[in-house]
Amino acid sequence: MMKKLCLILVTLSALFGAKVDIPKDAQCLIRKVQIYQHPEWASTITLRSGEHLYFSSPKSMFEFYFESSRWPEYVIRTKEDMQIYVTDYDTMEKIIAQEAYFVYGSSKTSISGDDLPAFSTKAQAEAFVKKFGGTRILDFAGVSDALINLLNNRLR
Repeated sequence: MMKKLCLILVTLSALFGAKVDIPKDAQCLIRKVQIYQHPEWASTITLRSGEHLYFSSPKSMFEFYFESSRWPEYVIRTKEDMQIYVTDYDTMEKIIAQEAYFVYGSSKTSISGDDLPAFSTKAQAEAFVKKFGGTRILDFAGVSDALINLLNNRLR
């Protein structure tokens, strides 16, 4: 009985406490920078083909998400062709991006500049805002292409 319980706990921790796996030589698809040294910002997209794309931050990941047609070599037909993960800024755990909360307007910047630190709970995001500022807490659907362009200083 005890062995079964231990096996279940190990399996659950592997599933729900996983870190974002970033190879040391991984380069951000958008910014062309090494991202291994800044894991708290790392984001990944796994394509239907099984290919892994790495991003230096949620902002860079969203840039690809909203404008994937700029990279036709990845053959993205629909948004469902992508499994998207971000790193929880506090715990360094892998989060499904569509379930994350993002802070806009904080004093923390990524290697990509102004960015959107990600959190697995709204309470974590609120605590971050109290410590580092921020003007809005957004869910995945609340992040727009226009916001990413604003963060990149590309007003259209």
